[in-house]
Amino acid sequence: MQPQAHIQAFFDEPTNTVTYLVSDPATRQAAVIDPVLDYDHRSGKASTASADRVLEAAHSGDLTVAYVLETHAHADHLSAAPYIRQRTGAQVAIGEHIRDVQTIFRPVFNLDDVSGDGSEFDRLLQDGETLRIGELTVEVLHTPGHTPACVSYRIGDAVFVGDTLFMPDYGTARADFPGGSARTLFRSIQRLLALPAETRIFLCHDYKAPGRDSYAWETTVAEERARNVHVREGIEEDAFVAMRQQRDATLAAPTLLLPSIQVNIRAGQLPRAESNGVHYLKIPIRMAA
Repeated sequence: MQPQAHIQAFFDEPTNTVTYLVSDPATRQAAVIDPVLDYDHRSGKASTASADRVLEAAHSGDLTVAYVLETHAHADHLSAAPYIRQRTGAQVAIGEHIRDVQTIFRPVFNLDDVSGDGSEFDRLLQDGETLRIGELTVEVLHTPGHTPACVSYRIGDAVFVGDTLFMPDYGTARADFPGGSARTLFRSIQRLLALPAETRIFLCHDYKAPGRDSYAWETTVAEERARNVHVREGIEEDAFVAMRQQRDATLAAPTLLLPSIQVNIRAGQLPRAESNGVHYLKIPIRMAA
């Protein structure tokens, strides 16, 4: 039986994103899951303040960060993975289907420098593959639907599910991005809900459901089975798909969708600086018919 992982959460309110620092108490090896690069879309200014808080916690705990684990190519924040890799030497890993996401979005932004083979990342992870963080075993679960590349990371009695699930009172992730599928998402969620009831679920986001005044990002399989407003027991696949598609049709694009996708399919790297030393992101403009 492996030791209990030590889990520290860091909530970034501007993007409603939770970053996790997961460590093995015995060996002090650690992984950072879904780190945030602070980015002000209005000014184009970026900073590493959020990532620095995670690194300060790792330093205070005398931890060695071995991995940066991305649950998917996020559409709501820019990843700080390259910065953490630069500071720690950690490997940046993501699900192998990031290749599909790169293939989808490379032509959207005309990104000739994006490989399409995932080589921007240090490691591409397959379903069922395992990693070691000291004495901790990390099991990779391919949980697509929100995007084709979504994975969850199961570490002992904890599973980090990215955008697949939210708190029970908020529901589930949208599935209308290119390559997304509400039906696939439902089946991925059922895979997660088949884990032991006491399994702790750690979420990537929280938006405070109506009537709740505080942010929350930890729940359990049992709570999700019983109370999730979208997938609690008794809700069938076809009903979920109809609900999800109807709801998604009303949702606006995330504020940071365009910059996030361009950066995150490059493993968090900014586009190459131009002759003036400045990095530039693209905004595709299509005239309405």
